Amino acid sequence: MFPFARPLSPIAMQRIKLLIRLLVSVSILAVILRSIDVRPAWRVVVDARPEWLLLALVMQFSSTAASAYRWQLIMRNLGFGQSFSFYWDSYFKGMFFNQGLPTSIGGDALRVLDVAARGFRKRDALYGIAIDRITGLGALLLLALLAHLVNPDLLPVQVYRPILWLSAAGLLALVGLSLLGRLRWLERYPRLSILKTASDRLLRAVSGRRFVLMAASLLIPLLAMLGFYAVGRALGLRYDLLTYLAIVPPALVLTVIPISIAGWGVREGALVGLFSLIGADRTVVLMMSLVYGLMLILVSLPGLVVLLRGRRRVSPGALRQ
Repeated sequence: MFPFARPLSPIAMQRIKLLIRLLVSVSILAVILRSIDVRPAWRVVVDARPEWLLLALVMQFSSTAASAYRWQLIMRNLGFGQSFSFYWDSYFKGMFFNQGLPTSIGGDALRVLDVAARGFRKRDALYGIAIDRITGLGALLLLALLAHLVNPDLLPVQVYRPILWLSAAGLLALVGLSLLGRLRWLERYPRLSILKTASDRLLRAVSGRRFVLMAASLLIPLLAMLGFYAVGRALGLRYDLLTYLAIVPPALVLTVIPISIAGWGVREGALVGLFSLIGADRTVVLMMSLVYGLMLILVSLPGLVVLLRGRRRVSPGALRQ
């Protein structure tokens, strides 16, 4: 139709994707704001109890620090080595790019470049970061599954069953991926051999210090849920921790889908929808989600400190090398 049109450059495509995500976040938030009474929203925040907000900040920071430690365990099992300070700096720097400075350069891509700068292949680094993501997702799904099994009457059955089955299916998929490495016939098909490679790397990544790795993986989402619980208490929500363990993880899983800026909008829409099913005030739930999002930005600020120290500069063109 446009024979003289030039193909878009990778940088232009990244900017378009970023713009689309921004529009998705803004659109979802606009729809939510139109459906609730926003006038009391400011009062909800003003009346928040600071001691609970401080506790929430501590819980989320602890969760992020534990995430950096888990990443170190995984990468060391894969043979990368490096000190904890390296993984701490890189993880927080990547988080800051995701939360505090949303750009076309994702935090995971930044971590890949950090590892590659130490002399490793980017492909190998990408496997390690993907396994770190998969491990975190598995722990989150497991907590959600257990919470729903313990409290099956919390949500309506038409919502409870899909969440239950999807959580179980996700966990089974992760178990299935770990078993694919035993299927030798996959090596005969180049397009499928990547599955065997991913399975082999996954098994290697969880082979050393397995108990510590499992404990850290479960501690990370548990601390994050305690952070949500503390924010909710600060704003006046009176639900127990088990309720947050059942409702919040499905909402956070949705934010993994790369359709918004750092999950903004998607997280708010999912939490308002799910908490409204148990009679929660939609305005308070919205403010809880927004405050939690701002708290993530605060927690990511150590990454800004790392960037300002000027240890390493990253340009968009480096991602295409």
